[in-house]
Amino acid sequence: MDLGLSGKVALITASSGGIGMNVAKRLASEGADVVLLARSAEKLETLAATFRDEYGVRALPVVGSMLETSDHDRLFAAIKDEFGRLDIAILNTGRPPSPLRSALDETDRSRWHQSYDTLLSCVIEITQRAHPLMSANSWGRMIAITSASVHLAMPHHALSTVFRAGVEAYMKHLSSEIGKDGITVNCVAPALIDSSHREAAVSYSPEQTARRREMSAMKRLGTHEELASVVTFLASVPAGFVTGESIRVDGGMVTAALHR
Repeated sequence: MDLGLSGKVALITASSGGIGMNVAKRLASEGADVVLLARSAEKLETLAATFRDEYGVRALPVVGSMLETSDHDRLFAAIKDEFGRLDIAILNTGRPPSPLRSALDETDRSRWHQSYDTLLSCVIEITQRAHPLMSANSWGRMIAITSASVHLAMPHHALSTVFRAGVEAYMKHLSSEIGKDGITVNCVAPALIDSSHREAAVSYSPEQTARRREMSAMKRLGTHEELASVVTFLASVPAGFVTGESIRVDGGMVTAALHR
């Protein structure tokens, strides 16, 4: 199926690895030009060169942080200079501060403020800046990566869940306001995605990995390619009548939990 992405310009934030990198790769494979935002210059340059060579697309690496307004200024200036347009914004964010704690143990206000900045505030600012570029062409796709924990409370995930739920609420409001501009606004809420690529310090032990598999109705972990395929479809032309939704990519984790 032709997804109609050839020649579209897609911004993918936090795209030097993991979910962001795999979504960027899939979009590039469909012919979209990509703008990559992350803090690692070396990783971004390598990815951009790979996408240009393998897929023949334009790839613009922008070194910066989702947390810095000045970096947002540079990002959108670079997009306007290089492409003069923006069609797709994939809003992938960082992780809340470690270590994970129970909700009642989250007594440090600075951790709540940091999580707000990392998970919610930056999404709001990027969408506000992206909207004029999309509405100018009466076409756009905004897709936020949240978490299935928004739909099923998970132990020690309060910092993540509270603000990712805020992202989903914000995106629903946004979808009702800018649909008239030809822009769809959706969320993708993953869980139980294979994280074996992570560094040892943040990876799961074999025992934890086995428990994660059991939480899935399918008794396996999802792949980054499967997750990227869902995001890419929502970014496509055929998904033009899907908006205001949150699509779980969790192997049936939330549904399975209701039947235990």
